[in-house]
Amino acid sequence: MIDIGSPVAVIGAGTMGNGIAHVFAQHGFKVTLIDISQQQLDKAITTIGRNLDRMVAKEIIRKELKEETLHNIVTATSIEAGVEQAALVVEAATENTALKLKIFQQIDAAAPEGAILASNTSSISITRIAAATQRPGQVIGMHFMNPVPVMKLVEIINGYSTHKTVTDTITAISRQLGKTPCVVNDYPGFIANRILMPMINEAISSLYEGIAGVEEIDCIMKLGMAHPMGPLQLADFIGLDVCQSILQVLHDGFGHPKYAPCPLLVNMVTAGKLGVKTGEGFYLHTPGSKELVVSSRFRS
Repeated sequence: MIDIGSPVAVIGAGTMGNGIAHVFAQHGFKVTLIDISQQQLDKAITTIGRNLDRMVAKEIIRKELKEETLHNIVTATSIEAGVEQAALVVEAATENTALKLKIFQQIDAAAPEGAILASNTSSISITRIAAATQRPGQVIGMHFMNPVPVMKLVEIINGYSTHKTVTDTITAISRQLGKTPCVVNDYPGFIANRILMPMINEAISSLYEGIAGVEEIDCIMKLGMAHPMGPLQLADFIGLDVCQSILQVLHDGFGHPKYAPCPLLVNMVTAGKLGVKTGEGFYLHTPGSKELVVSSRFRS
C-alpha cells in the first residue's frame, strides 16, 4: 500500500519533474528527485523553494510546511540508487520515446518488485513503455499538468496490461495530492492532447493562412470561449517543439491529415523559436514580465 510517508522517486528535474516532486513532498511523501545533472537538481530545489515562498506569501501554506516540504526531498544522480527503496517511481524526462524506454528498463531492473512505475508522458504509448519492462501490469500513465503545484488535473492512463489495483492506487494517491484524477485508455494523445493539440494546430493554421493575427486569434478564444489563455499563447507556454512532437504522435497513430503539424509550426521549431523556453514564439517572452508582446515576425 502506498500512502503518506511512502518513498517516491521522481526522474527528471526539469519543469515537470520539480513540480511533481514539490507536490508529493508537500503532501508528506518522502521524495528522491533524480537527474543525471547535479546542476539541474540544484536548480530544481531552488525553484521549488521559490514556489513555496510564493505560496507562503499568498498565505496558501504555512512557513512550517515550506520547511517540511524541502526536508522531504533528497536528490540523486543515479537511477539505480534513487529508485532502490521506492514504492512509486514517476518518470518525467524529456518527451522522447527511445529515452523513456531506456529509463524504464533501468527502473525495472533497480526498483523493488512491488513498485508501481508511472510515466508523466503527454502522448507516448503507456503500453509501449510497459512492454520495455518485466512488470507491464504495474506500469501506468500519470500525466500532470503544468504548473503542477497549481493545476488540479491528473490524467491517469491505463496501458493494455495495467492492473486495476494499480489504477485504483494511483487514483487514490492523486486525490491525496489534492488533485482530480481522470482515468483514460491508451490511445495516441490520450484525451487531453488528442483534443487540445488539434485546436492549437488549427489556430496556427489560421494564422498561417492569414485569416487573423496572433492577438485576434487568442482574443477570440479567450473572450468567446472563456479560455484563460489563447491557443497561441498556450502553445508558447507548452513549447512549440513539444506541440509538434505530440501532433506527430497523433499523425503517426491515426494517419489522418488533420493531425499533421502546420508548416508554420514546423518552420518555427526548425528556426529554434520554441516559445517561453527560448524567449520567442508567437510572442516575445521577457523573464519577469507579464506583458504580452507579439513577435515582430507576426506584426502587421
